Amino acid sequence: MFNQLILSIDADTIDWSRAQFALTAIYHWLFVPLTLGLAVIMGIMETKYYRTKDQFWKDTAIFWQKLFGINFAMGVATGIILEFEFGTNWSNYSWFVGDIFGAPLAVEGIVAFFMESTFVAVMFFGWKKVSPGFHLASTWLTGLGATISAWWILVANAWMQYPVGCEFNPDTMRNEMVSFAEVALSPFAVSKFCHTVTSAWIIGGVFCVGVCCWYLMKKRDTKMALESIKIGAGVGLVASLLAAATGHKSAQDVAAVQPMKLAAMEALYDGGNGVGLKVIEGIEVPYALSFMATNDFQGYVPGVNDILNGYTTSDGKVEPSVDEKIERGKKAITALAAYRAAKFESSDDGSTAAAHLKVLQENMPYFGYGYIKDKNDVVPPIAVNFWAFRIMVGMGCLFILFFAVVLAGAYRWPKFLFAHRDITALPSWHYWIAIALIPLGYIASESGWLVAEFGRQPWTIQDMLPTWAAVSDLQSASVIITFFLFLILFSTMLAVEINIMLKQIKKGPEL
Repeated sequence: MFNQLILSIDADTIDWSRAQFALTAIYHWLFVPLTLGLAVIMGIMETKYYRTKDQFWKDTAIFWQKLFGINFAMGVATGIILEFEFGTNWSNYSWFVGDIFGAPLAVEGIVAFFMESTFVAVMFFGWKKVSPGFHLASTWLTGLGATISAWWILVANAWMQYPVGCEFNPDTMRNEMVSFAEVALSPFAVSKFCHTVTSAWIIGGVFCVGVCCWYLMKKRDTKMALESIKIGAGVGLVASLLAAATGHKSAQDVAAVQPMKLAAMEALYDGGNGVGLKVIEGIEVPYALSFMATNDFQGYVPGVNDILNGYTTSDGKVEPSVDEKIERGKKAITALAAYRAAKFESSDDGSTAAAHLKVLQENMPYFGYGYIKDKNDVVPPIAVNFWAFRIMVGMGCLFILFFAVVLAGAYRWPKFLFAHRDITALPSWHYWIAIALIPLGYIASESGWLVAEFGRQPWTIQDMLPTWAAVSDLQSASVIITFFLFLILFSTMLAVEINIMLKQIKKGPEL
């Protein structure tokens, strides 16, 4: 089906299309986590105002809502461009699975984005126009809308990692949805959503604490800073612990349906039972990888070579070698062409087409492998996955410690440690540590996405559609031009956002 397309597309077009999509996704993800994180923090603050009627909490909530609004606007702009790229740069992908992939994106636009964009207006402009209860509901519904939006986007992404609820129709040459529930409630989607959103709350927490530490360092707005630190660090600590738990579940899902990604994350070439988890090369935690992947310290984990050459799982399932999958994929492609030829032959009584259809259905699970030329092409970039995973996990452990220490200092507990020390009067280097952790939070978050997306290479859709078969038939020059236009545009937007945010932070709350 894609043979003619693959032959006509320049390799540079493929590389630049991937680079352009990665650029857009990375910039977009700079805005989304802070939106989701601040939504929770500002919601808690306004809830305290609603319960106490204390003007201090209203002013504090308004301050954080302004920062939320600046970031929210930038995230919307980059997100719209990201969705357009599916049609411009990845039209073959959109045509092949648009019936499935488009559904969650449509729901996200119609329901979630409409919801958050409606209530965000009430949140910003409705303080004197609606009741306190309705305004509080609008604030929480704005955050809920953003979170639901993330849900549908992640459902679409999870389907690319683990395609379910669909069936290939050889007559239309398209994958068609047979169960919306399977797509929307895929266990892979649930794990991805929970882990991604809790990691976004960490960004909100570390941003809140870092900004407040700047106020403490400048010895201004100390009451707002201290009370906000308590909320931000509390949200951050809970989120960090939840991210660790959901990350464990996500790793088990990856081990079950994307074993090559797990092998790349661990630079594991030869697997086995009771496999240790590498901290760095030469240092490992015994049996930890087997437990992480299977909940069994003696569980079997395949390595890169095992996957390439074929292996048998712990429950006795035989996984074919990649060479065998490639051959079966070629059979599927050949059978599809033969089926369509027989289908439209007036002399065929249907038996020939039926025979080819049976061969196609038997080999369809390996359809995408028919476009793989060398078995080593299915091995993702190991160095990127290995180190990105360690950066993500290492930063996650650091944030657990960081938020715990900050909370202890904010509440001056235990008393014997903080009896003669106040978090509002520490040496300035303490505050600089908190400020420096803000960009580290983003690095950890982006590292997680690198693992998710680099780990499934070379697949656009796991085992179904290689990346080079998904792109549009464009001239590489046009993609290069738009790449640099987007680079300039997004960099400008980021610089503008940072500048506006810094000005708003320097201005401070109107207490």
